[in-house]
Amino acid sequence: MTPSNEDELTQAALQRLAECGDPRFAQVMSSLITHLHAFIREVDLKPDEWMAGIEFLTAVGQACSDKRQEFILLSDTLGASMMVVMLDQLRASRGSTGSLSVTEATEATVQGPYYWQGAPEVPLGADIAEGVKGEPTFYSGRVTDTHGRPVAGALLDVWSGDGEGVYDMQVEGSDMAARARLRTDEEGRYWFWSIRPSFYPVPVDGPVGQMLAAMGRHPNRPGHIHMKVSAPQHAPVTTHLFVAGSPYLDSDAVFGVRPSLIVDYERHPAGKAPDGREMNRPYWSAHYDFRLEPQAA
Repeated sequence: MTPSNEDELTQAALQRLAECGDPRFAQVMSSLITHLHAFIREVDLKPDEWMAGIEFLTAVGQACSDKRQEFILLSDTLGASMMVVMLDQLRASRGSTGSLSVTEATEATVQGPYYWQGAPEVPLGADIAEGVKGEPTFYSGRVTDTHGRPVAGALLDVWSGDGEGVYDMQVEGSDMAARARLRTDEEGRYWFWSIRPSFYPVPVDGPVGQMLAAMGRHPNRPGHIHMKVSAPQHAPVTTHLFVAGSPYLDSDAVFGVRPSLIVDYERHPAGKAPDGREMNRPYWSAHYDFRLEPQAA
């Protein structure tokens, strides 16, 4: 059938999926086509506007490199990444019904575009930001399951920008900095040194930055440190610890702030730190306990 109006066009596009052998793919594409066609009709999209959209997405792809993911930035700033994160964590971690349920696990948030796989594994107590700009901070806490049982050997994959909000990946030719992996002890405890993170703007020199400006939005994220926490037979969590009192907690450019992840950073004078280290200048400390959802083997 040759479509003669908008409704028939949508139905014709949906019927082309009749022979799709993947039911989930067919479901996703059917919904995408339905909503995309409805969007075009709702805003009465003009040909030049559609072409501008295509050129924008082309520019987003051209801005990507091995150290920059402009599509992740686009997804983050539109709230799409956070929507996927929220639904994924709500989804029952056990069973095959696909139903959603509330979990007591640490809340997840976006990974962001600056994750760099393969950070070095370091011992507990290490300074992972040695030589990095910023105020020294002692991080500590425990990893337990949602029943309060300690998780020994849990892996924490940690990264952040420096004290001015600049990530190593943003510096041409830079090696890894302010990022590492470490494992909890037999009691599920962890501790390490890094810096107190600062708020910063997401990159605005590309098409996503132009989009934010056109929308009248600021590009800033509140101060935070990233954590991926995982252990065998537990659901992993990708999350942040946000600095209490940081600017932009109420208007994070990527919608990633969750109140349970806001942490008080306590300032200390020079002297002996909790791990026995002698500090010759003031430092900060931050404590947070992570909870992982147990999973069947």
